[in-house]
Amino acid sequence: MDFMPGADASLAGLAAASFLSATMLPGGSEAVLLAVLLAHPEQRDIALLLATVGNTAGGMVSYAMGRFIPRKELPGRLALVQRHGAPALLLSWVPLIGDALCIAAGWLRLPPLRSAFMMALGKGARYVVIAGLVA
Repeated sequence: MDFMPGADASLAGLAAASFLSATMLPGGSEAVLLAVLLAHPEQRDIALLLATVGNTAGGMVSYAMGRFIPRKELPGRLALVQRHGAPALLLSWVPLIGDALCIAAGWLRLPPLRSAFMMALGKGARYVVIAGLVA
């Protein structure tokens, strides 16, 4: 891969935006991905990978935060996540509920590797659909 200062900076910004938007902080990694793809279409594959990895890592930070919440009685809202387990994290990309799903997964002590895998699948699929809008 050739050194491309503008593309490298764009990709670094995409990774950071993807990570931060998966935490409780507000952000729109989708818009950043679109901007990177429009400016550097030749970087599509690496941009998809970085966005997915960054967003999944941010989701796992939320998962870890959930593990620190004291366990008490299971709130009724978490019954769905408990019933479906880690596959519920396929929806971790959905605005507003995605962060809550990741925190709930940690609180419920769902298996971390399976949780990360399901998050990555859902988040990656969303980014592929977004990248398809540029193609």
